[in-house]
Formats: sequence, structure tokens, C-alpha cells
Amino acid sequence: MAKDEQDAIARVVAGDRDAYRVLMERHMPAVLRLTLRVTANSVDAEEAAQEAFLKAYKKLPDFRREAAFGTWVYRIAMNCALDLVERRNRDLNWNAVPMDGEPGFAPIAESHRPSPERELLDREARRQREEAMKVLTPMERTAFVLRHMEDQPIPVISAALGVPENSARQAVFRAVGKLRKQLSAVRGVGRAVANVQPQEAR
Repeated sequence: MAKDEQDAIARVVAGDRDAYRVLMERHMPAVLRLTLRVTANSVDAEEAAQEAFLKAYKKLPDFRREAAFGTWVYRIAMNCALDLVERRNRDLNWNAVPMDGEPGFAPIAESHRPSPERELLDREARRQREEAMKVLTPMERTAFVLRHMEDQPIPVISAALGVPENSARQAVFRAVGKLRKQLSAVRGVGRAVANVQPQEAR
């Protein structure tokens, strides 16, 4: 862990709340990217990210400093995002803002903005992907996102989901199978998942 992070943690534990800002500013982008991919909308993504950092703040005195703070808060964020998805699934009145058409948390600079035609194709691909992912259970969606979008290893996914490693592998396997089936009839979009092989989940 970087020395400035170690110093920030020591200051927070000693009572300096402002020092926590160093940790949040450094790790918030990665945490937001993860929670956005798991929840599929910016409102829930921000809520899950904020909840994760709040939990991490409260648990900071018990944090083992030989570990990396980024990895630790990342795992907390995984759980927060998954819990929120499950709560939203139980709340039929929830109407969050979808990912489709959103500029995201890091807007593209005007000089690097793709052509209108490219944006249209990308938007349609995102829409088809998100529509296909609705067939996944919260566990399958999270497992797939962590393995094939965040490139996390099975042990990390297992810890985040609170299940044995074999169950985490099976969740990835099932998610890939369902997505390939859903996207197989969609021209130009199915290729995004068709090349992902279940045996890669190791």
C-alpha cells in the first residue's frame, strides 16, 4: 500500500476525518465503474459507492494495513451493489435511470467524440447488452461483470458473493450461457459475448 494511503488511514483513525478524502478521491472512479456495471444505472451506482465508502470509513480502525485499501473497499462495493440490486428487484415501484444513452462518469472530450453513426451503433449495442443481462439473476450478473468486465479472479468473486469458489464458477458459466443464447440472434452484438468461453472462469 502506498505511503500516502497509509498516512491517510493513520490520520483518519486518529480522528482527522478530512484525511479520508485522499482515499475517496483515489479509489472512487474504480468503485463507481464497478457499481455502475453491477447495478446498470447511475443512481444506484452512486448510492452503492457512497455506502461502500461509508462502511469502509466506519470499519477503518479494524482494517489490516498490510492489505491494499483499494482491494478492500472494492470488495465492500461489490457487496453493496449486489445488495442494492436485490433490494430493487423486490421493489416493483423503483424506476432508476438506465445506463443507455448516459455519458457516464467520465465524459468523452469533444475532440475525441465518435461520429454520430458510431454513437448510434454503440448505444444500440449497450441497449441490447443491458436487455440481455436482465435474464440473469443478481448473482449471475455480478459474477459475469466481475469476471469478464472487471477481470477479477474467481477467489475474489467467491468472497464478494459469499459462496464457495465452485459456486462462483458455476454462476459465471450460467451467465455466459444465458447471454450467448440471448444475444445469438442479435447481429453485431452477439459477438461481444460469443467469444467468451465458460472455461475461462478460473
